[in-house]
Amino acid sequence: MFMYSEEQLLYLKRIKRNKLLIFLTQILIFIILVTLWELLARLKLINTFLFSSPGDIIKTIINLHKNNDLYPHILITIYETTISFTLATIIGAIIATIFWWNNFIAKVIAPYLTILNSLPKVALGPIIIIWVGANANSIILMALLISTFITIINLYDGFINYDENQIRLLKSFKATKKDIYFKAILPGSLPNIISTLKINVSMSLIGVIMGELLVSKKGLGYLIMYGSQVFNLNLIMTGIIILALVAFIMYYLVCCLEKKISKQI
Repeated sequence: MFMYSEEQLLYLKRIKRNKLLIFLTQILIFIILVTLWELLARLKLINTFLFSSPGDIIKTIINLHKNNDLYPHILITIYETTISFTLATIIGAIIATIFWWNNFIAKVIAPYLTILNSLPKVALGPIIIIWVGANANSIILMALLISTFITIINLYDGFINYDENQIRLLKSFKATKKDIYFKAILPGSLPNIISTLKINVSMSLIGVIMGELLVSKKGLGYLIMYGSQVFNLNLIMTGIIILALVAFIMYYLVCCLEKKISKQI
């Protein structure tokens, strides 16, 4: 059985203590900001009609819960984000693999990929609605357009920047391209893949919210848009706070996946 030395145990304790300190400091900063916001609102130093307040946001959440208007909006946004995130990851991984496998295809498609990625996706919203219809499919397609290109570019960049010396070494042992990909490129690119997934979560969520702002009748994006139409800032801030919480949870799940994979490597 492996035994840690006293110096190693002290080092591990120091790391845990530092992580705990960082976490507690983050919580403290959040509590201070929320308390200051509520205090300024109660003292009427800020206009709650324009800035809302934590107390009003909590009341709005309770009212939405009582009217059963809260969970349907959250669930539909999570559903659309999960679908677009999964599809973007799969499609992006397949296309990035094809680009790595065939350099000719990569060089031909690369300029078009750059142009499509640079296009403002909001401008394509009306076209997407006409093509697909004013439904959840158009929202998912909007999110796919935003996240898929980023996924392809990041994964492909990781694939082509893999250590050339290791590839030459494998080729010297008569390794096939399939062997190089599955035994070197893919395992060696895991940190980049996880990093891409983290970006993909936020990009998919951005795409879904953009789509919901344009066409949806349900979802957190719709909740925010409806709040702006009726000048209800409490509703807008509630939607934004819940959206931030959803984004944090989805990002945390990817981080948990990263830790699980790291332990198995």
